[in-house]
Amino acid sequence: MSQVDGIANLAASRMILKTSLENSRALASALDSTGQRLEGMKQRLPSLEAAVRHVPRKKCTFAAIREHIDRAIGPAAAVLRVYDIIQELQKSLLSHPCSDLSTYLLMVKQLEESLKFLADNCGLAIQWLEAVLEFLEDNEVHDDLYVLNVNKSLSIMEELQATEKHARLGGGILCAAFDKLEVEFRQILVENCFCVVLDSFSSSIRKQASIAPSPLPVAVIQKLQVLIERLDADNRLEKCISTYVEVRCLNTMRSFQALDLNYLNQSLDEFDDVQDVERYVDQWCKHLQLAVKQVFETEYKLCSDVFEKNGPEVWMDCFAKIVTQSGILSFLRFGKKITECKNDPVKLMKLLDVFATLDSLRVDFSRLFGGSACIEIQTMTRDLLKGVVNGACEIFWELPIQVELQRRSSPPSDGSVPRLVSFVTDYCNHLLGDDYRPLLTQILTIQQSWKQEKCQEELVANQIYHIIKQIGLNLDAWSKAHYDLTLSYLFMMNNHCHFCSLKGTNLGGLMGDSWLKAHEKYRDYYMTLYLRESWGKIFALLSQESRVLSFPTWGSVGDLVKKRLKSFNEEFDHMYQKQSNWVVPCEDLRLRMCKLAVQAYVPVYRSHLQNYEFHQAETDASPSRHLKYTAQGLEAMLCSLFQPKLSKSGSSKHNRLIGKIKDIVTDNFRLTLMAA
Repeated sequence: MSQVDGIANLAASRMILKTSLENSRALASALDSTGQRLEGMKQRLPSLEAAVRHVPRKKCTFAAIREHIDRAIGPAAAVLRVYDIIQELQKSLLSHPCSDLSTYLLMVKQLEESLKFLADNCGLAIQWLEAVLEFLEDNEVHDDLYVLNVNKSLSIMEELQATEKHARLGGGILCAAFDKLEVEFRQILVENCFCVVLDSFSSSIRKQASIAPSPLPVAVIQKLQVLIERLDADNRLEKCISTYVEVRCLNTMRSFQALDLNYLNQSLDEFDDVQDVERYVDQWCKHLQLAVKQVFETEYKLCSDVFEKNGPEVWMDCFAKIVTQSGILSFLRFGKKITECKNDPVKLMKLLDVFATLDSLRVDFSRLFGGSACIEIQTMTRDLLKGVVNGACEIFWELPIQVELQRRSSPPSDGSVPRLVSFVTDYCNHLLGDDYRPLLTQILTIQQSWKQEKCQEELVANQIYHIIKQIGLNLDAWSKAHYDLTLSYLFMMNNHCHFCSLKGTNLGGLMGDSWLKAHEKYRDYYMTLYLRESWGKIFALLSQESRVLSFPTWGSVGDLVKKRLKSFNEEFDHMYQKQSNWVVPCEDLRLRMCKLAVQAYVPVYRSHLQNYEFHQAETDASPSRHLKYTAQGLEAMLCSLFQPKLSKSGSSKHNRLIGKIKDIVTDNFRLTLMAA
């Protein structure tokens, strides 16, 4: 058993020796190859030594660059985050702001802030990258790949930095967003434009509040203000103003369409005679009141509300553009045309109406158009006022002269009141009325102040006295122009009666009771003269016949009665025929005069018939040949005289005045005044 174990141990030892031998051979071979490698390394050592000599320097260079790169990494990372936000906002802004204006405005603001943040961070990153590039160049680093990457990063940052600029250019996302806000601004204006209902029959136009309430709801005005603020931040305020003026002007013009203002643009040649434009002047006064009080007042308030945050200079300029383009200058030009028409009495009335309108709007004009933006309106208004004042004064001072010039004309053939007399007294009554006298006094005072003359009191009253004096002189001349004395008496009676009728009027009050009573006496005086010189002489024929027949001889009575009665009939027929076209316009005077004639002369005629028994003439055919008129027939004929001719009368005193004015113009009572 032990022998077997010994053999096994020998065999194991033999294997160990064999393995050791093989390992020794392998080690020898390895040492041999190692020696060869060491020899190669020895040969390469000089070149390696030269290469290793530069390694510390390069390592120091990249260590220095790392600081610049670290500083650029922060802004670059922020750029990436902001760019993602911008992409999301860009998608959101594709919608229209009308769906949710406040949200849209918030997104636009966020986009602006993001673009600015992007540009700022890109700027910082660019600064550090440029510093890296400059450092590499200064240290002569020739790693092309590294330099190429730095340049590429710098180019990307510069492109991203320009994103804000491109966004604001045409086609850019921010520009498109602001374009949509402009569209929304216009849309809100258009949707909230409502024509002003112009009530020309309102009696409260003059009493309306100086400052009207805003025509738009507060919420709408706030929306417009927010839009203006955002657009103004993008330098689009002028575009906002232009859009606002355009939309509001169209709305104003639609409001004016109901008034039919085409007459404002007619040339002076189309209504050279002021009578042709009386209606237009009246309309002008009403329409200007409506335009200022209701339309322009509304626009003034709205401009101040909408552009309040932009300052008074902005909204006043906006308001000036609206009223100028809406037609305020056309109103002023029309008024100027009226001052340039030919002078006549009607023009004075119309100029006073124009002045009254301007005076009633004086405070409104000063408040609405008093700013520097309305210089043109102020200049035209002053020119119009100057033309109205000078034109009215010129006509008023020339009135007595023009009345005197009519003295050469012929008096009415029917003995009635000349139309000039009735016109002048009616005209003076209007000038002395509460509507015109204060205006005329004010105008005369203004002109005196312009001429630096001392203000005279009672200018209007003194001039009216002078006019009436010229009328009296005209009547004296016209009465002498009548070939028939009885017609002259009738003419003077009618005119004195006309003056008596002025009692209780403005003119009558000015002239006084003594003047009115004097005309009453003259009226009665000329009526007495008329009755005596006309019918008195005719009926005197019957009285003369009675005296002759006091001692009748029956052989000659019949012939004498026939002769006297024939003469009476002939004279009566002649006088009646002559006076059948004469007129006594005053009904009371006409009835009184006829009554006096009947009371004075019909009894004489009736007595004559009774004395000579002609009362049987109604049944006896033979006497009836000589009896042409019964007492009742004679009375009826006397009462039928002096009836006024039928004529159409106006519905008001003013209409009658206008009718008389036109009659006077027809009779060449035109003033042909030459401008000084």
